[in-house]
Amino acid sequence: MRRLIVAALLCAVATPVAAAPDYQAQIKADYDRDLGKLWDQFHRNPELSFRETKTAAAIAAELRKIAGMQVTEKVGQTGVVGVLKNGPGPVVLLRADMDGLPVQEKSGLPNASTVRQIGVDGVEVPVMHACGHDTHIVGLIATARRLAAMTDRWKGTVVFVAQPAEERIAGAKAMVADGLYTRFPKPDYALAYHVDASMETGKIAASETIQYSSSDSIDIVVPGVGAHGASPNTGKDPVYMASQIVIALQGLVSRERAPLLPGVITVGSFHAGLKHNIISDEAKLQVTVRANDEATRAQLVKGIKRIARGVGIMNGMPEDKMPVVTQIEGTPTTINDTPLAHRLNAVMVDTLGAANVVPFQQMGMGAEDFAYFVQPDTGVKGYYIAVGGTPRAALEAARNGGPAVASHHSPLFKITPEPVVVTGATAMTAAVLDLLKPGATAAGAAQ
Repeated sequence: MRRLIVAALLCAVATPVAAAPDYQAQIKADYDRDLGKLWDQFHRNPELSFRETKTAAAIAAELRKIAGMQVTEKVGQTGVVGVLKNGPGPVVLLRADMDGLPVQEKSGLPNASTVRQIGVDGVEVPVMHACGHDTHIVGLIATARRLAAMTDRWKGTVVFVAQPAEERIAGAKAMVADGLYTRFPKPDYALAYHVDASMETGKIAASETIQYSSSDSIDIVVPGVGAHGASPNTGKDPVYMASQIVIALQGLVSRERAPLLPGVITVGSFHAGLKHNIISDEAKLQVTVRANDEATRAQLVKGIKRIARGVGIMNGMPEDKMPVVTQIEGTPTTINDTPLAHRLNAVMVDTLGAANVVPFQQMGMGAEDFAYFVQPDTGVKGYYIAVGGTPRAALEAARNGGPAVASHHSPLFKITPEPVVVTGATAMTAAVLDLLKPGATAAGAAQ
């Protein structure tokens, strides 16, 4: 026992706890003074993808309060761009997504959303910040305030981006197409973070390779021939054919991919018919596809088209009545630049302490359209981190049979906003101070 105690003491001496940076306390003070109220406002009033007009206006107003900040609205429809210049040096882009989800909030929080809104599809739905984007945009404002107050510690330009429509994996692409890299200073580095409800508050994790999977949203329309439900032989049942497609799709992953190569195909929506005894003339499927490399992504999408057509042929459908497969939205994998991630992970250890920088584990195949900001042809190096959102006590209680921690996109989703904002803004501030330290160059900052 004595040897164990001595060893533990030696380890503690050899691995000192990092002192919190002075700006972390200032970020906390900002949250306690007014940013907590701003988070409450955003959480109560979420807005759907490409419908974030009030959210964007509030973000723009906060950024305009910062001396020297040049703010532009309506970039990529509803996006906001703030530019803070501080002499010559590299350019760093900080991005926060701002849209909510079509989910009825049942979190039990006192500020739970009761908002309903008509989305881009024309359908009115309940809206909730069920993925924590409200903490991201507050963290962006917190970071902007701190960097503006510390211009003696960095040189260069910071571009603050409030991005729309991440939940439709469309907003980043829209902003780039609207001149994000031509109308504004083009970044050498793009950084972002996302709250993770499965991770303990105060902790962060960032991969030095792949951070998130690709994602493609696919619609499949299956034509049929309507008939009476009592006489199925007189028609062509689209429900039956669509069901065959659903089952066959699972074989693309389980029977055409090597067992250790990841891939996911999920049919999230199946709609057909209006009455018990009527064979409808159409069925509709909505499918999400996930992969960790472009070859697998292409293989799965191609396989979906092959299966849909094959089911049509198998059921004797004429050429003009074949199932129609449409790829409506998509984003590539989000890959952290390895040298940059290696460098900034070390900065995170120095800033937050080694115990709070944990190995990144890709537990599912979530996706992020941040990938469009850091595609190889842009030349922009990317660094994306996960920030813990749930207190340790709640995680331990869940592991011991207590209340489960709700997943992202659940109506029960809730995280603890203050430590998310403080940790996320502290991490982003530390990264910018390192990349834009006086005398740094874009070529040398990530060496």
